Order: sequence, then C-alpha cells, then structure tokens
Amino acid sequence: MTAEHHHPTNHYRGPESANRVAVLSAGSWGTAFATVLADAGNEIVLHARRTDVADAINVRHENPDYLPGVRLANSVTATTDAEDALAGADYAVISIPAQSLRANLTQWAPLIGPRTVIVSLMKGIEVGSGLRMSEVMAEMTGVPCERIVVVSGPNLAREVAARQPAASVIASRDENTAAAFQAVCMTPSFRPYTNTDVVGCELGGAVKNVIALAIGLASGMALGANAGALLMTRGLAETIRLGQALGADPQTLAGLAGLGDLAATCSSPQSRNRTFGEHLGRGLTLEQATAATRQTAEGVKSSESILQLARRHGVDMPITEVVVDVVRGRAGVAEAAVQLMSRVPKSEHLAV
Repeated sequence: MTAEHHHPTNHYRGPESANRVAVLSAGSWGTAFATVLADAGNEIVLHARRTDVADAINVRHENPDYLPGVRLANSVTATTDAEDALAGADYAVISIPAQSLRANLTQWAPLIGPRTVIVSLMKGIEVGSGLRMSEVMAEMTGVPCERIVVVSGPNLAREVAARQPAASVIASRDENTAAAFQAVCMTPSFRPYTNTDVVGCELGGAVKNVIALAIGLASGMALGANAGALLMTRGLAETIRLGQALGADPQTLAGLAGLGDLAATCSSPQSRNRTFGEHLGRGLTLEQATAATRQTAEGVKSSESILQLARRHGVDMPITEVVVDVVRGRAGVAEAAVQLMSRVPKSEHLAV
C-alpha cells in the first residue's frame, strides 16, 4: 500500500498512553515537531548541543535561538546528554543536518533501545554514498527497516510551531509502525497520513530542496513568476523520473511528500533553500549566502549527491545539473539563467 491514508477518525483523540520521545536535536524543525508531539500528549526530551539552549528550554520554555517567541509546553524538557535523552525512549526522532547523520549515529547508535523506533525528519541524500537518510540509519544502527519511520511533507517549522494547519506523511515499510507513529503525532492542527513508500517520501523531500534553490536563483535574478512556475513544474517532473527509477510510486510524488512539500518550499520566504538561492541570484558568493542564510540549506550539499544518483540510474535532471554547476562555481547566475531556459523543446508528455 503506497497511497496516503486518513487517520480512521476526524476527531482528535491523542495517543492512548503517553510515549516518551527523544528529539535529537533542538534546531528549528526538531523543536517545532516537539511542540506537535507535546500537543499530542507525549513526554518530550529535546537533545540540545549547547547548555544555554537547554537551559532556556527548561527555565523559560522557549528556544530563543531557533524559535523565538514560541512557548514550549511543560512536557518538553531539554538535556545536553544524548544518553539521558534516549533512555527509555519509545521513539527517537532525529532532526539534524543530513550530512552529519552518520557521524552522530556513531555516538548515538549504542544508546538506542532494542525496541525504540527511529524517526527521520531529515531531507537529504548523503554525499559520497548516495544513501537516503533511512538507509544511513539502518546501516549505522542495525535497526530493521520496519522500525524506521520517515516524516515528510510541507512543514515550515515556524508555521507548525504556531499551530497553523499542516499535514505530513508518516512513511514506513511496516504499515503498523507508520500507523502507530501517526497516532503519536496527531493533533487538531497537524494531520499525518500514512504511506509505505519510504523511497518516494525521502526523494520528494530531498529533491524539492534543489528545485527550491533553482527557484530562489530565478527569483533573485527577477526572472518572474512564469519562470518560477516553469521550474517548479519541470522540477516535479525530474523528481518523478528519479523516483520511478528507484522504485517509488509516482502517486507519492504527486501528494504531500512530493508536490505539497515542493510548493511550500519553493513559494515561502521561510524556506532556507529558496532564500539561499535568492542570495546567489542577487550576486552573493556561496560563502556569503551561507552566512546570510544562517541555518543549513540541505539542497546545497545534497544537489551533487542527487545528480550522481540520477546519472547512476540514467535519469535526466537538467535543473539539478544547473544548481550543481552554480554551487560548485562552474557557472555564474547569468549563465545559469540561460541554461535553465535552453532545453530543446519537445512534447510536454515526452518531457516528463
């Protein structure tokens, strides 16, 4: 079963009993998702790297560095000790930069309990290996795929933390595991759907960051709304092509984890990847754009991994190629604009 499915009732009930959930770590999305889990009635322990962040969460019930002004529930506590965070956890929710996952799991894997379900909030492809985040998790922890969950969808952190309406996809190869975590994060403002297409959900989340960089470039160069719509539509086609080559269901990529996430990331000024692309489009260097964006724009490093993955499977991804050329300094923004518009015309259906 790969289609997204509703929770069996339209009425919020919360989990039957409180779960202990470790969230590693206390960045903007990790903290925002902790608010969802707390609203659903769970006990949350956030792992923060810095003592001042943990203290602010415990004393002021706020994460001022990443979500200033958002009050956290009393059921959300913080620690700088990963062992304390993971002790007795029913779920270990991981939200860190994708390229740091392997190194962190070297330390965290021995601390994960024998029945703990691992949940990925990350959206990237590992540099070098070309592995998706759930694949890195399985390799580093030895946890079976049936005990790994992926959360993906149009989830801008500040909107979710403000309890504005949002939905997401809870994907696992085991439908029961997905349904169990669906109940754990179901709230009046956050609607999760289940899916067993882990590949499609992870690819949708990773590739949309690259397309958002391209749309940011176009926006920074003031190319107009038509160009943005073109890039979003053709970017979705690239994602579907790669997804099909890797065994994903195209319906997944037409849903929340594909088109939905792409639309939110490409259109919102809150999107790190779009903002990063805009900085480049306005003439900033890669280093300047990194400093100005402040938080990790996953598409910058994942773009090359995605392109390598596409070439390995014989998939054409021209927008991704242009983004890679720009972030590696092989093409300037003016040249990128020409490349983005220089595709040979063909039937739209053949172009998909």
